[in-house]
Amino acid sequence: MIAATLDAETDFEGWRRTARALLAEEITPDTVDWRLRGAPGDLLAAVPFQPSAHARPAPAARVPKRFIDLARRVICHTDPERFARLYRILFRLQARTLHLDQVTDDDIGWLMSCDKAIRRDVHKTHAFVRFRATGTGPDGREAFAAWFEPTHRTLGLSAPFFQRRFPNMDWIIVTPHRTALWDGETLRFSEGGQRSDVPAEDAVEDQWRAYFRSIFNPARLKVSAMTSEMPRKYWKNLPEAELIPELIATAPARARTLQAQPLQAPNPLATHLARQRAARTAPAPALETLSDLHTAVSACTRCPLYQDASQAVPGEGPDTARWMIVGEQPGDQEDIAGRPFTGPAGQLLDTMLEQAGLDRSAAYVTNAVKHFKFTPRGKRRMHQRPNAGEIDACRWWLDLERQQVRPDLIIALGASAARGVLGRSVKMSEVRGRILPLPGASSVLVTIHPAYLLRLPDAARARTERHRFAQDLSTARDFLDGTGIRTTA
Repeated sequence: MIAATLDAETDFEGWRRTARALLAEEITPDTVDWRLRGAPGDLLAAVPFQPSAHARPAPAARVPKRFIDLARRVICHTDPERFARLYRILFRLQARTLHLDQVTDDDIGWLMSCDKAIRRDVHKTHAFVRFRATGTGPDGREAFAAWFEPTHRTLGLSAPFFQRRFPNMDWIIVTPHRTALWDGETLRFSEGGQRSDVPAEDAVEDQWRAYFRSIFNPARLKVSAMTSEMPRKYWKNLPEAELIPELIATAPARARTLQAQPLQAPNPLATHLARQRAARTAPAPALETLSDLHTAVSACTRCPLYQDASQAVPGEGPDTARWMIVGEQPGDQEDIAGRPFTGPAGQLLDTMLEQAGLDRSAAYVTNAVKHFKFTPRGKRRMHQRPNAGEIDACRWWLDLERQQVRPDLIIALGASAARGVLGRSVKMSEVRGRILPLPGASSVLVTIHPAYLLRLPDAARARTERHRFAQDLSTARDFLDGTGIRTTA
């Protein structure tokens, strides 16, 4: 016997290199004893494999690429015979006595069965890993840890999914065989660990339980289907699993209660979307009032942004307002609420307006762009600045709002708002804090967007910018009080 030694349980490259060398010397599978380096064995029963100096160079693989992909996954299986069986299949493929579609062959049947088990194990890892918060790193990144017990050694196959899914947080996944660690730049692997290496629980556990309870539909309960998709062996690591016995026991009574309840009103957002679709097919309104304008905005398709946003967010406020606030675009929370400036930036704006002696309820508040532009990142929608074309396309609505309200002063928050009002791009350093005349009887004051203050990492810089923003709002207040000075454009 010849002993072929590998460095690790999932050492695919080592297996591939050794298998090529064995093939080059035409060594048959039944004469090879595959073993791991350092593992106990009968050292006298087999001769360590050393490629002959006179052997022909290892030939290029003459097997389908599909086999390479299968072998790369199947080597993660826990079957102790996997190295030998993979080499036997490779030997037979090389000798053209076997084909991968020969499903009645025992070796091919074993290969496909193992591959199915591996892919199922990876899928379950993606579905049932539960991270627990471990704190915040020196750079401010949140850190999480998870304990998981896959059936096979598949962490190397499943970890890249979490790298793509959670690139902005540090995380570690500990399994009995291997540990994966992501630090925002590099995905590394090390030895396995223990369950005690991960915090026992955290606040996220309650969120998992609340989420699972909310989606559990007692009227559609099928225990066999549930346990097939969510096998019991994973329950011990799932915080929501402790609810399952109670939810199953109370399911019949809860189903009867649900059936006895009257029909509920549809989701408000669904109602709005239905109204939006109807408005798109209805004749164009006359746009004689702000109400007409808001209805028309909800059916806007002037640029592609409407395709991904939940709804258009029109302005709000009295149509006789003396001053108007124009922001950039709705944020994530505004997109859901259907109202401008309701998120963190809006709350900061309210505070700063109050400190400057300005009453937001007296202003007409709107945005240069009416739909939320974002980039999906996991479960989050990350803000994306609208481009000049999108601002210009939406300027048609802003101009109509200005015609209806006819404000004495417009406060443009940020460069996008300034372009929407002025119709051209400007340098903030040249126009910020100045009262500039507009065609007609209106004026505009350009300043920063409050969201800019929330993003500043440096505390001293944030205080300085916040003070300047307060000064800009005081300039607007003085103008409205009649004591301010209009600057020549």
